[in-house]
Amino acid sequence: MSASIGGTRARGTHTAVAVAARCGLATRGVLYVLVGLLALQIAGGDAGEVADRSGALSELAGRPYGRVLVWAIGIGLVAMALWRLSEAVFGAAGPDGRKLTKRVASAARAVFYAAVAFSVLVFAAGEGGARSSDEQSRDVTAKVLEAPAGQWLVALAGLAIAIGGIVIIVGAARLTFREEMDIGHLPERLRQGVEALGVIGGIARGAVFTAAGGTLVYAAISYDPGKAKGLDDTLRSFAQTPVGPWLLLVVATGLLLFGVFSWAMAAWRRV
Repeated sequence: MSASIGGTRARGTHTAVAVAARCGLATRGVLYVLVGLLALQIAGGDAGEVADRSGALSELAGRPYGRVLVWAIGIGLVAMALWRLSEAVFGAAGPDGRKLTKRVASAARAVFYAAVAFSVLVFAAGEGGARSSDEQSRDVTAKVLEAPAGQWLVALAGLAIAIGGIVIIVGAARLTFREEMDIGHLPERLRQGVEALGVIGGIARGAVFTAAGGTLVYAAISYDPGKAKGLDDTLRSFAQTPVGPWLLLVVATGLLLFGVFSWAMAAWRRV
């Protein structure tokens, strides 16, 4: 009897974790699709758009039932944070899911998504406008620079983000995400399509992380928090290269595709 109850509780816990994971991944997909669309508008010459989370939320809030959608985004991000927290506590799916490095990474992601969820829910509750990633990046950088060894801390944070971006790029190019997904049973064309989304979207996402981390390192070296860029300014910097808006167009398309890939992850990720 007790074994049956324990088994039922374990199955119930696994089901709850799976639901949280899939809701969280679907929510991440919505945000990346919206940011990608906003970045495409900027690449097309619409300089008034803000291609980051705040811009995406503002875009949603201006639509019919927009406030409800923003609440749904916030709840989805809470689910994402809880899923990552469960991975930190109990281990992730897969043979290496219980490794300390995996648990620490999951804990860091849980903290990140909890903070993002809080800001989204505050916006949904009407407690203030969503602050742009550029403002947040500059404010946090300025505060850290004033601390003892602040330059080193900002530089190390930027370096860590940049290295994380490179890891994302390499992982996407090597299709390591296949280890986390149950797509072997899919028709070949669909499976190849999912893999293409993961490669293109992952490389674009990694490129943005690497560029954003580089701006933090530059801000530390120059001791100027104004040099730190959030997502919006980082994306705009791609349009200021010799290639012009074409590079931003490519990266924006990649971010949009990563959003679609997140939906595929929501459907077929092992959790």
